[in-house]
Amino acid sequence: MTTSTPKRPPARPLRLSLDDPRIAGLFWQILVVGIAIGIVAWLWSNAVHNLSVRRISTGFAFLGREAGMPISDSWIEYTPKNTYLRAFIVGLVNTLRVAVIGIVLATVVGTLVGIARLSTNWLLSRLAAVYVEVLRDLPLLLQLLFWYVLMQGLPAARQAWKPVEGVFLSNRGLILPSVPLHDANLWTLLALIIGLIVFLIVRRRLIAQQMLDGKARPVWPYALGLVVALPALVSFLVGASWSITLPELRGFNFVGGLTLAPEYFALLIALVTYTSAFIAEIVRSGIQAVPRGQWDAAKALGLKPSFSLQHIVLPQALRVIIPPMTSQYLNLTKNSSLAVAVGYQDIVSIANTTLNQTGQAIESIALIMMVFLTISLGISLFMNWYNARIALVER
Repeated sequence: MTTSTPKRPPARPLRLSLDDPRIAGLFWQILVVGIAIGIVAWLWSNAVHNLSVRRISTGFAFLGREAGMPISDSWIEYTPKNTYLRAFIVGLVNTLRVAVIGIVLATVVGTLVGIARLSTNWLLSRLAAVYVEVLRDLPLLLQLLFWYVLMQGLPAARQAWKPVEGVFLSNRGLILPSVPLHDANLWTLLALIIGLIVFLIVRRRLIAQQMLDGKARPVWPYALGLVVALPALVSFLVGASWSITLPELRGFNFVGGLTLAPEYFALLIALVTYTSAFIAEIVRSGIQAVPRGQWDAAKALGLKPSFSLQHIVLPQALRVIIPPMTSQYLNLTKNSSLAVAVGYQDIVSIANTTLNQTGQAIESIALIMMVFLTISLGISLFMNWYNARIALVER
């Protein structure tokens, strides 16, 4: 017995008339795009005309002029004699310092607090709940000002707190020991990163094999070889020097070491604590979204709760956690622009100073928008790629 496939209805001929839905849809799309382009062109011409009437120059030629602005906190070399372009690069680096480190710390703290909220320990779960509810309900700007005022209230450099040897906390910020980074040290760090990535890949394969046959395989030999022995061998071959520079008090300030300025430290703490409260709720809801039967099945197999959480529950919860987590990463990055409230010189602060000195308002604001748009799109692309990678594939 043969079955006949249904025949498709013949395609209607295209008529150049608005009565045809296809022509009507194309016409309205072209009309809307044309109106949008016309509005943008009118706004641009109006802005150029007003600027020319007021004799305000346009363009980005000002980036090549001497900036003349001091920047107190910079990880790259800068002097007021450098150009505005160099100043913008310093501001970009300062923004990335806050965004990248803040995202990492907020993820770690938020994950730990979210897991603590589900703890069977009553005191631990209540403390985590208070942490979340208090920090989520207070405005970020208020928290930022609180931490900044708290930093300013610390003792002076001569009376700085010294919790451990080589670490000082005062109104000059947090001063830590540092290790000079030469070329040989950078090669060693690169070897450490490569070894860590390879170790994580090997560890994932060993866990997958354990899931198949139930036989545990030790991972410490791979950790010892890839994360410890490999960087040590590279450090010996390139002659890296790992001398630690301890900060010293000389006069009214510290010399040597790594200094985290009060403005940067207050901004980082505020962003991390505020964002981690939201991440904690995302992690908690993601774990609770995993069926309880997964816990019961792992317990029936004799697996430890920590192993079940790390290798069974959390991988499934990530499919629920990643999309809202992306929004929190974007919020943290954009909220870093509040640095201007405490005087931390990020890209927004430097652009504002440049605007006041040169009068290039449109160009300065355009640079700020381009920087935040680029960073946000980069975060979105990476998180979307990771979300697609761990997504469930239907068979």
